[in-house]
Parts: sequence; C-alpha cells; structure tokens
Amino acid sequence: MTEDWLKERVWPHFSLVMKREEIYLANHSLGRPPDLAGHDVASGIGAWYQDMDGAWKWWLVAMNWFRENTAKLIGGDYVVPKTSAGQGLRAVLNALPLDTINVVTTTEEFDSIDFILRAYEERGRAKVNWVPPSRGFLFDTADLLAAIDETTDLVVISMVIYSTGQIIDDMAQIIRKVHSVDALVLVDVYHAAGVIPIDMFSLSADFMIGGSYKYLRGGPGACWLAVHPRNMDLKTLDTGWFAKEDPMSFQRASDAPRGDAWLESTPAILPFYQSRAGLQFTLDLGVPRIREHSLMQQSMLRDAFRENGVECFEPDDPHTFGAFSLVPCDDAAGAVKCLKEAGVNVDSRGDKIRFSPDVLNSEDELKEAARITGNIL
Repeated sequence: MTEDWLKERVWPHFSLVMKREEIYLANHSLGRPPDLAGHDVASGIGAWYQDMDGAWKWWLVAMNWFRENTAKLIGGDYVVPKTSAGQGLRAVLNALPLDTINVVTTTEEFDSIDFILRAYEERGRAKVNWVPPSRGFLFDTADLLAAIDETTDLVVISMVIYSTGQIIDDMAQIIRKVHSVDALVLVDVYHAAGVIPIDMFSLSADFMIGGSYKYLRGGPGACWLAVHPRNMDLKTLDTGWFAKEDPMSFQRASDAPRGDAWLESTPAILPFYQSRAGLQFTLDLGVPRIREHSLMQQSMLRDAFRENGVECFEPDDPHTFGAFSLVPCDDAAGAVKCLKEAGVNVDSRGDKIRFSPDVLNSEDELKEAARITGNIL
C-alpha cells in the first residue's frame, strides 16, 4: 500500500475527517470513521421511520451481519454483541458456577476490565492474582505461566497491553498451560482486532472480548464477546429475552440455542450500523496488509523522532508491539496538551505519550509531528 495508492483508493472514503486541520495520531484510541458510517446510521433510523415495528426485520439483519463479520475478523464462530468489552467479561464471570472465582490477570489490563475484577474481588466473588511487569514496564511470559496453577479458574489477559503496546509473547503457550490445569482463558483483543491478525480457533481461546471503538473505526457501543463452541453449555446469569429460542414468540422459556444463549435483553441497534463501514473497510483492506503498513509507518516515525532529538522507546523487535509507539516523558499529560494546541492529536498513559499512525496519515504528517514534538519536549 503506497501513499499514492492510499490517496487515490482510500482517502476519498474518509473525506469528512480528512478535512480536520490537525495531525491525528490517536488512531489507537478513537478510530476515524469512514464517510459511509453516517449514511449507515441514517439507514438504521430510516427503517424505524418507514416501518416502525417492522424495522426489526432489518435491524436483526444488521445484527447478524455484525456477528458474522466480526467472527470472520477474529477467526472465531459464536460472536455475541455487547455494548462494552466489560459486559463480556461480566457475562463470563457470571457463567462460572463458583462462589469465589480464582482469577489470574495482569496489573495492566484496561481500566474497565481492571475495575470489574477489583469490584468482584472486593465483594468476595473473586480472588485475583495480579501479575506485575518484571522487565521495566514489560511482562515476561514466564511470570504469567508461573502464576497459573491447579487453583486457577479463569485467566484474563490482553493480547496487546493497552498502555504500552506490548504483545504478550506466545499466547498459545499460556493458553495451553491454562487448559492443562482445567481452567478457562478470556483474551482481550481490543488493542489487536483490526491491526494484528487473530485466529481464535488456532489459539484455542475459550473467550475473546473486543470492540470497534479503536482500529475498527466503529465508535462506542459496538463491542462483543466471542465464545468457543466447546463452552456453549455454560449458562451465564447475564441473560435476557433475546437469548430465547424464538424471542418474538413471547413464550415462557429458560433455554436458548447454542451461541444465542449468551445474548441478553433488547440490544442496542445503532452500533451495528455505525460500525458496519469500518468493519467492512478493515476486512476489505486485510489485517495483514494493515499490520505491514503500520510497522512501516512506526519505523518511519521513530526515525523522524531521532532526527528531531526525541527519545522514543525502541523495541528490540517491532513485531512484538502493536500499532502505536511510545515517547517517555515525565509530564506526559502536559506534553499532550501542548501537542494538541500545536495541531498534533495524541494521548498518554502514565509517563508515556502514545503515537499511532494509520493508513490516513502521510509521510509528511509523521515528519511534521516529530518536528513539533521535538520543539515541545
């Protein structure tokens, strides 16, 4: 994907956001939507105006399209729509028939996942083994493997650490260890879906959670829980009338078909529409191509940082990190404010500024962002 090709074939589909007078490098946070997203949302509302309760015929088609194509993206099967990844985690926690769940996780899970696990822990519903990084801010697979033993019921772990971009090394080995002690594993792929190839079945993950807010360009509310077929017999307490065999029949029942048993009450419909164009765009472009382009852009950006005297984190192997690069800074939040005032839109976590170029960023933008960053820092 050359820049000339992207300018001709891709950028015109993002004309509304490309008009903004800023260098947007927060693509790891809120992804930039295609122009078509607004039209898709309008069509979802239009079905309501046109058909009133008959709109459900179209809304269910949109929901099923979202489920099927998200499954295609992650190499899974049963995808259950959720309004947040945290909702998916709670569904899994509330499916385990245990008074207290022994959980192994890291100290760097995303805030909502961390917060939910701490809430369960405080209420005595979970006993959590929090594994910290041991190589500076990086995690060692050996530490994670050592924390998993015969007492473990559930492992909750991100494929890509949200605060640093580290890809957890050898996820398949971790999952094999989990299964060897008859435990389950939930993999958070929010910072991987759309920028790193994922194959849920090859990994043999029991559950995955993720969403469209970031790299899939679908905004808030379009999230999901993916369930491996072998776990279909688990019954979660997070259920509702859409989990019934035939919801619209209004027959009293407690059983549901496989996969749909994890559905809840009336779903939020518009997220299926607002996320459709971004998901289709990602599938059409292809995640392997997106990943290759991301690695090239990050290398280009780090070169530009060095040329402008900016100290950035240099991974030994760029393939072991996700779709953003880090610049250490004692006052990262203050620097982010200055960068935004200067027209460079980024964010920070702790003492690190996060820069995430994507297919809508030009080489000139990356060089200019590095120059501005050098002046500010």
